[in-house]
Amino acid sequence: MNLKTVCLFNLLLWFNQFSLSAQGDFFVEGYTDELSYLPGESVQFHLSSSEPEISMKIVRLGMQDVEKWMSDSIKTGNYPIPENASTHGCQWPVSFSLEIPSDWKSGYYEVRLKASDRGGKFIQRNKRSAEATIFFVVRNPNPGNDTKILLQLATNTYNAYNNWGGSSLYGFHGRANLQGHRVSFERPGNSLFYRWEYDFIKWAEKENIPLDYAVNLDLEFHPEILDHYNLVLSVGHDEYWSSLMRDHLENFITKGGNVAFLSGNSVCWQVRSEDGGKALTSWKQWYNMDPVFQTQKYDTLSTLWSHHLIGRPENELTGVGFLFGGYHKSHGQFMDGSGAYTVHRPSHWILNGTGLTKDEEFGGKNTIVGYECDGCEMTWVNGLPEPTHRDGTPENFVIVATAPARWHPDDAEWYDEWEKGRTGAAVIGTYTRGGTVVTVGSTDWAHGLKGDDPVVEKITRNIIDRLSN
Repeated sequence: MNLKTVCLFNLLLWFNQFSLSAQGDFFVEGYTDELSYLPGESVQFHLSSSEPEISMKIVRLGMQDVEKWMSDSIKTGNYPIPENASTHGCQWPVSFSLEIPSDWKSGYYEVRLKASDRGGKFIQRNKRSAEATIFFVVRNPNPGNDTKILLQLATNTYNAYNNWGGSSLYGFHGRANLQGHRVSFERPGNSLFYRWEYDFIKWAEKENIPLDYAVNLDLEFHPEILDHYNLVLSVGHDEYWSSLMRDHLENFITKGGNVAFLSGNSVCWQVRSEDGGKALTSWKQWYNMDPVFQTQKYDTLSTLWSHHLIGRPENELTGVGFLFGGYHKSHGQFMDGSGAYTVHRPSHWILNGTGLTKDEEFGGKNTIVGYECDGCEMTWVNGLPEPTHRDGTPENFVIVATAPARWHPDDAEWYDEWEKGRTGAAVIGTYTRGGTVVTVGSTDWAHGLKGDDPVVEKITRNIIDRLSN
């Protein structure tokens, strides 16, 4: 055996040693059986990890995050991922159950999972760790006793954007860029909480504004809780609503309840809950592929609420809609925009105490008009914007402030009644129908609260103080 052969042989031995000794995938992931619970109910954790034992820490998030529970010895297994996990869930067994203590207050609870080891037996002896998070919400067992304000989190939107397993309700980040039409909650999630709602919650706690919490599905499956509140809040990006969610909230308003949409792109797409709330279906722009389309009974067709086949534009609930809104400083639309609203009716109660005057702008420093925005069809009368009401906006809706917005053609031109080239607006406004509904018309309103904008804080305070009492 010559020297060259010996060297090659030794190299192969060295390579095989490392290949055989190297560790495989190192991970931890999981989900819960529900999204919200009452104290005394048990959270079922479905966990999967490369390690047989992991740690778990549960933290209530707020102005100050509070650790509520932890364990370093949660047993789990390494479970396969079904091909249809995105649509029908992982089907992992329950690894661990925890009964929620009676003293856990309503809130958003983050579950922090961690797997760790000390590397390989003979090589790679570096300490490794893998981390993941899950969340759940604790509802108040005595709704309305501690506060008359209910914050319902936009958890349907979280799920719609979650591409874990390969697909979501969007094609841009799906496997092979394919868009899904069904998304399961029974898989590791993708919370959007930190992007908008967390900023609002920290501000509210700083201002000593007490909140009770729920999730989107609670409006559908636990509508009785609404009877105990004066004000329901939507914050951030509350895009996907089922017909029952909407029915129950509209009934709440008719009976005198108030709603504030501190959000944008709100109630844009109709979804259908399936498997008792374990999954959502929406065919969106491919509505003619929805099995409901073949029945010609379009009331639950899973497409735009504003679609003429449904005939129930979100404007009838929120006062505004995405068809007459669009993007601002996003998707190539108004990228040089100010990110601010222009005031039209400075004497309106929403603006009390702000000192704002007609045609003055506010909110641009923190870009409170950003990403996705809702508006209404309007005309100008004596220098002031007035709704036309042709799009479903209620007759007594008052436009307080606006900012320009526009859909991207790729998003809009599939709709057969879309007016090409239309420029819309983000609209702050309000109407009354039994109760009062306020909208701020932008996903990014809470950025002004995060940035300590005194005008945004005052307007938010005006809305909450007036509608929660």
